[in-house]
Amino acid sequence: MKILFYDLETTGILYWKNGIHQISGQIVIDGETKESFNFHVRPNPRCLIDDEALKVCHVTREQIEDYPLMQEVYQQFVALLSKYVDKYDRQDKFFLAGYNNASFDNAFLKAFFVQNGDQYFYSWFWVNSIDVMVLATQHLLATRHIMPDFKQETVARTLGITLDPEKLHDASYDIYLTREIYNHINRATYASR
Repeated sequence: MKILFYDLETTGILYWKNGIHQISGQIVIDGETKESFNFHVRPNPRCLIDDEALKVCHVTREQIEDYPLMQEVYQQFVALLSKYVDKYDRQDKFFLAGYNNASFDNAFLKAFFVQNGDQYFYSWFWVNSIDVMVLATQHLLATRHIMPDFKQETVARTLGITLDPEKLHDASYDIYLTREIYNHINRATYASR
């Protein structure tokens, strides 16, 4: 089983207008982490940049303009994927996994491929993904009503996961928390069987 745990940081919340400035993640095969990655990306020059989105991630326009070009990062990312998946084999793909990725990150990542002239996103990834927020919803049904929100930070705290608030909204740290939440839920699920 091949899972690509990943998180993105973006210049806003609209995948058709905003762009990606960080892609981080871990490649996990049969439960073993094979490789971690953390790409900083100069966003598509045609994308809109929301200053509030940059503030959340603690980056500036000047910083992201110094990041490697989108096309360079795309080539590096695809080279990384190619080490573990044969995109020409219909039975060899990654499950995308993230926190709220089904409604947010997946659309941005697919747009990133399209912006780089690649129409074959689903040659790399199964169309169905693992959304850790959805898994956490089922796991926390009994306590959701006393939680102030369902942000990743709140869910991690509710599950007793120690976190560093200074590192939140850095894609590489957020993916660490995603894996911690995922592993916590899986351990609890298997322990109850």
